[in-house]
Amino acid sequence: MINVLIVDDEPLAQDVLETYIEKIPELHLVQKCSNALEANEALKNHDVDLMFLDIQMPQLTGVDFLKTLTKPPLVVFTTAYPNYAIEGFELNALDYLLKPISLERFMKAVNKAIEQIELHSKEAAPAPGEESGPDFIFVKADKKLVKVNFAEVVYIEGLKDYVIIRMENSRVITLQTMKSLEEKLPPGMFRRIHRSYIVNVNKIEAIVGNMVEVMEKNQAKHLPIGKNYRDELLDLVNKNRL
Repeated sequence: MINVLIVDDEPLAQDVLETYIEKIPELHLVQKCSNALEANEALKNHDVDLMFLDIQMPQLTGVDFLKTLTKPPLVVFTTAYPNYAIEGFELNALDYLLKPISLERFMKAVNKAIEQIELHSKEAAPAPGEESGPDFIFVKADKKLVKVNFAEVVYIEGLKDYVIIRMENSRVITLQTMKSLEEKLPPGMFRRIHRSYIVNVNKIEAIVGNMVEVMEKNQAKHLPIGKNYRDELLDLVNKNRL
C-alpha cells in the first residue's frame, strides 16, 4: 500500500486527485492539505510515500516547501503553469502534472511511483541469509540511553514533541517525534493506527469497533483507530482471520 498526501489550496483540485486515488487499489490517501504548513505537520504524523504537491500556494510555494524537506517522499508536482516544470525536475520531482489533470496522465505518474517504490524495497531488502537487523533500539531518556526490546513494547503514544513507549509493566519517555521513531521500528511488527498511536500487532487482543484492545498492567487498554488508518489495519486483520 502506497500512502499518499495531497497538498493543494484548491478544493476542486483536491477532489479530482482524491477521486483518482480511490480508483487505484495500491494507493491510500492519508490526508488532504491546503498549504505547506499543514503538509509539514502531516509529514510529521504520517508515513507518506507519495506527495501530490501544488506549486502555486499561499504563504509558501510547493517548490520552496520541497526545498525545506530533508527527507521528502516521492513528489509529483501539480500546477496550471507549465513554466515551473524545469525547476520541479531540478528538485528531483518524480513527475509534473499540468492542470486539468486527466486520469490517464495521473496513472502514468502513479506507475512511475510504484516502480520507484518497488525498486527501493528490493534494494533495502536483506540478501538471502543476511540478518534483517537488531530486535531492539536505544532511546534517550532520563539523561541516558535506554535499551528497548521491540518484543516488549505494547504500544507507543505521541504527545507533542514527546513519545511514550509503553511496555506491559513499565514505560519510557523520550524527546522525539512519532515519525522519527516509527522509521526505526520493524514495519512488520508495528502498525500506525492513529496520529498519536503505534501498536505492536503481536500485542493486539481484539478489534472493538473503532478501538484496538491491548493489555497494559494486566488491564485492557483501548486505543482509538484513526479513520485514515482503519482500512490498512483491517486489511491486516482480514489476512489473518479464520
